[in-house]
Amino acid sequence: MQRLSAPVGHTAVRPTGRPAPGRLLRGLALVGSLALTAVATPVSFAAAPAASFERDRTRDPQDASLAFDRSAYTTITVTVDGRPVNVRRYKEICYVADPVAAAPQQPGMGGSTTIDNTRCGYESMNVFVPESAFGDQRAPIYFAVHNAGWMASYVKASVTAGAAYDSATSNVGAALKAGYVFVDVANRSRGLVGADGSSPGKAPAAAVDAKGAVRYLRLNDASMPGSAERIVVNGTSGGGALSSVLGASGNDSAYDPYLSAIGAAGIDSKGRSTLRDDVFAVNAYCPITDLGNADAAYEWLYNVLGTRAATGSSAHVADAAAIAAAFPAYEKSLGLRDPDGSKLTAATMLATLKKEVVRSAQTYLDADPAHSIPALGENFVIVSGGPGGSTTKSYVNDWLDVDNATNTVRSLDLTKYLTFVATQAALKTTPAFDAVGVYGNTTSGTETNLFGPYTQKYLNYTEFGWDHNDVAGDGSGLDDTGLTWKQYVARKGTAVDDQLHLIDPMDFIGSRDADTAPNWYVRNGTRDRDTSFVVGINLDRALEADPQVRDVNFQLAWNQPHAGNYDVPEAMAWIAEVVGRAGDPQGSGRR
Repeated sequence: MQRLSAPVGHTAVRPTGRPAPGRLLRGLALVGSLALTAVATPVSFAAAPAASFERDRTRDPQDASLAFDRSAYTTITVTVDGRPVNVRRYKEICYVADPVAAAPQQPGMGGSTTIDNTRCGYESMNVFVPESAFGDQRAPIYFAVHNAGWMASYVKASVTAGAAYDSATSNVGAALKAGYVFVDVANRSRGLVGADGSSPGKAPAAAVDAKGAVRYLRLNDASMPGSAERIVVNGTSGGGALSSVLGASGNDSAYDPYLSAIGAAGIDSKGRSTLRDDVFAVNAYCPITDLGNADAAYEWLYNVLGTRAATGSSAHVADAAAIAAAFPAYEKSLGLRDPDGSKLTAATMLATLKKEVVRSAQTYLDADPAHSIPALGENFVIVSGGPGGSTTKSYVNDWLDVDNATNTVRSLDLTKYLTFVATQAALKTTPAFDAVGVYGNTTSGTETNLFGPYTQKYLNYTEFGWDHNDVAGDGSGLDDTGLTWKQYVARKGTAVDDQLHLIDPMDFIGSRDADTAPNWYVRNGTRDRDTSFVVGINLDRALEADPQVRDVNFQLAWNQPHAGNYDVPEAMAWIAEVVGRAGDPQGSGRR
């Protein structure tokens, strides 16, 4: 599937243009049971003075209901690096006026979970203010999202009374030590069961909720500790994707009808936006994003050099090849370039990936004289697991030649490297991201249930998934609708293309309609097989080409799996650097 819109100066275009407000409202009616009236196109932030926004906010009764209560906190004490730190905890602040009620029983790992806050538990935030920031309205706000796998995220507390944190390994401890306001943000997304039994977490709910949380912080910026002009968004996996789309799509009016439906701050009675929802920085790990093209990127990468065949994970050879065949045209359509100015295409992607892996290994060796990498013929020893136990496995290094005496990477065999990646963690199925309904599969954990109307369990969102759905009666695919994918998305009432668009950062980076975050720190592990390395590389190259973006710190993290926050000192040093470079946020507006 081709991307829905293209960055300014790029060659790809959305066939029907960016969705007009009317189109979005039709789509929203299909996405869920939220009742909306038509709204006017929001006024331009460039055209309206900031003072008029402030006047509008003070008159809006809905915004008045979202006022922050500075006194509504309890003081807890934690330990950071062995020293006690007092923290003010503001518990479960509902950041929208009209939250979507949830059922008390929610699906969980191996069963179900009972939640206490059914009214607003998926649209709340916990705010933690370390004592060094009690009276500081310049401190950065560390905005943490937790929706791994694009799953719904119930409100959580990363800071708990009596807990001990090591600032060298805990991003929570490091943020508190640095004097940042730490915010845990809940959001709706796939898997959420509404109070009425529906699925109100369909796209773009996660992005809309995150924007609602940003708007709450902006609405109350004068009364809350920390500065809403210095929001740093952190997330991993699906949370990395949410961080990316939040960072890319700031102030885009396409979200306004959805924001209005949940009573987000800064949407007036006429549907006009009176607040900004852009952010200062993004700290994203292994973002599972660009979902409309993720299957093509995955199958291309793991078939072009025979990786699936080499690892015995090629159950559907012809279908994998068909999905992969769409990738070259998609990559060309992006119009991206490598740092040396050369075009980034399917023909050059493997060489680019090889350079990135070599750079990762060399960076690791250069970081510490004590660092070394197993020589050819020696073993990589990998320890994996969690609280339930760990496993240790060894894999022969037959793909990377290093000289540890001189800390130099000599060469890399990309074919054997990809085989190693797919051996230490088995590849996903074909298709990897839109598999529900395909080959009769109704239990796959792929992102298919992120799409469709609230009343439908799932909806295929790629051409292959749609045209190959063979589960009768699920309401998705050619078999149930009589329409091919191309015919289906061509209909005026179709919403799935808008759903894809509104959670894809690639559609907003470089766009004149969005204020993209100026600072980005993005990491993908060199052992991450959960998404194609291509996705991260494309995100980096698109950001580098966006004139709004000032700092892009992208790298494949050496010997890391699909995970996040494994490089706390480096990430926090980068945050401190970009914050310091930006200067005083007071009265600065967007910087």
